[in-house]
Amino acid sequence: MNDTPIALVTGAAQGIGFACAQAISESGARMVLADINTEGVMAAARKIDGDAIGIACDMADPAKIGTMFDQIETELGAVSILVNNAGIAQPCDFLETTVEQFQSVIDVNLTGPFLATQRAAKAMVAKGIEGAIVNMSSINAQVAIPSIAAYCASKGGVMQLTKAAALALAPYNIRVNAVGPGSIDTAMMAGVNADPGAMAMVMSRTPLKRIGTPREIGDVVAFLASDKASYITGETIYVDGGRIGMNYTC
Repeated sequence: MNDTPIALVTGAAQGIGFACAQAISESGARMVLADINTEGVMAAARKIDGDAIGIACDMADPAKIGTMFDQIETELGAVSILVNNAGIAQPCDFLETTVEQFQSVIDVNLTGPFLATQRAAKAMVAKGIEGAIVNMSSINAQVAIPSIAAYCASKGGVMQLTKAAALALAPYNIRVNAVGPGSIDTAMMAGVNADPGAMAMVMSRTPLKRIGTPREIGDVVAFLASDKASYITGETIYVDGGRIGMNYTC
């Protein structure tokens, strides 16, 4: 039987998700990258190593999440490391946000991680795997921005989901933690990077006076997924250059 851990990272075609996959792969895990962007995730998997697999999956669709796990478990075995990274924001004026817009963010950012965590944990329990689950929260679990109300609500939910799942799965030695990024150099930050005024505002609320890199998030995720974090569960680690300690957000 192959004892190589199987690691699944969602939203892994680019940015933070891809950096998480890169960092975890360096520990020797067999990588599975999932993303709604089929071509992008296949290309990302090829960049990791010859054994990495790319799977197209819409994390807002419960049936597709189930199909993804069916494929992984049939072809490779049970996932022992899960990184719930897939997420969307959809900025919109608070008074103009529709219920459909709000729900679409919750579906991807909160319901998807719940379903993936539950499915992965069931297999871990059945196989006696003492695994690790890392959810992608955000500093917006703690501090709010009015134009992304659904995103803030979803990430606050992820923080609490992480705690609840950690308590539920502790008897099986399955650890559940989260990472809360601050301003990171990803596609979401492209507009800010191009706007000196917006960048000045970001720097004014970032004590380390720079934006973070995806790999800086990936390294923390890889740590939480590793045995080096064997006594950490139910926590959200904020990787934000010091911003969460400040008393203003915008």
